[in-house]
Amino acid sequence: MAGSLSKEEIAAAFDKYARHVSPSWVTLAKFMGFEAVEERAEGALVYDTEGREYLDCLGGPGVFIAGHRHPKIIAAVKDQLDRMPLSSRLLLNRWQAEAAARLAEVTPGDLECTFFGNSGAEAVEGALKIARMHTGRPQFVSTIGGFHGKTFGALSASGREVYRVPFQPLLPGFTHVPFGDAEAMRAAVGRQTAAVILEPIQSEAGIIIPPTGYLRQVRAICDEAGALLILDEIQTGLGRTGRMFACQEEQVVPDIMALGKALGGGVMPIGAFIATPPIWECFRENPLIHSSTFGGNPLACRAGLAALDVIERENLPALAAERGAQLMAGLRPTVEAHPDLIVELRGRGLLIGVEFRDSDVGGLVIAGLATQRILGAYTLNNPKVLRFEPPAVITAAQVERVCQAFAQAVQQAAEMVRGLG
Repeated sequence: MAGSLSKEEIAAAFDKYARHVSPSWVTLAKFMGFEAVEERAEGALVYDTEGREYLDCLGGPGVFIAGHRHPKIIAAVKDQLDRMPLSSRLLLNRWQAEAAARLAEVTPGDLECTFFGNSGAEAVEGALKIARMHTGRPQFVSTIGGFHGKTFGALSASGREVYRVPFQPLLPGFTHVPFGDAEAMRAAVGRQTAAVILEPIQSEAGIIIPPTGYLRQVRAICDEAGALLILDEIQTGLGRTGRMFACQEEQVVPDIMALGKALGGGVMPIGAFIATPPIWECFRENPLIHSSTFGGNPLACRAGLAALDVIERENLPALAAERGAQLMAGLRPTVEAHPDLIVELRGRGLLIGVEFRDSDVGGLVIAGLATQRILGAYTLNNPKVLRFEPPAVITAAQVERVCQAFAQAVQQAAEMVRGLG
């Protein structure tokens, strides 16, 4: 497939993207060294229209835990495409029921009832709505630096001003407290709090892992106040951190869990929120109190079912833990060799961040990785942090390639910084 587009056609694609989609993104992509058009992908590899191979260490981010185009997931989707891609919305949809039943099996505790949407942000919107409806309370507590999506409700819960300010006033009733600070959480949660919403690990804030016991403390605070606990496992869930769900690290069960990203198996967009049966009583009187035209469609649910099957049968959480430990160990010597440039290496499983002292240096390293055809990017809420979220199917040899490329990119950045100094 090499050379499937001419240089003129590639230039035209960039021009059309700049004119009709996002000119600033084209500028940023060129700055980071990604002046190419993607064409196909397999496993942990992406190929551009000129046939060049890239190792995907961004992974969606967080979408491709099973890799690109996993054959079992592709086969399930192709089969459903030949049968019925979308639902009539009146006859019962078997695959929606099967996917919901499967999620009830794999999620912790008594999470049993699922609503399917099309994205993680949509899942958060639904979770917030049913929390209000179930409790009859108007307020929410979330965390500074948290990221839950960019729709109005999800953005109201998210905690970075650069995304919030242009759209204010947002939804009222949201209080933001420091992540990892149980006492600040306790002070904020009261009898008007419908729910606390947080990520077990803050992903877009820069892969921030809370102190041990924090999730258990928040669970207890919610119970004392009669508030619900919503855990956003959109990026951390389904194997990414070395467990099926990150909350299992502290054996914490939320009242509502939001899912997305990896749930579609890297093939179909899908989001979901799952809750306990008492909370689901809000749907009893009116099953259409919350709905989605395309949510729970047969095509996406077949992808979700196949993804859950692959994640369990191929033990991707364990693979993520193993490859993540290898990647952390391989990155650490470079991190320790450049304390003037790098603050910290942190992560769990294949959710890993490297925090630079300056975002410009991080940008140089991303560009340096791009020259070696390694795909990486910074986290949305902290541009100083370079994230690594490759598929769990990445091989040991590919991980070694990443570590070598990172060492070279950091060394080149260090030389450039010294030259400017």
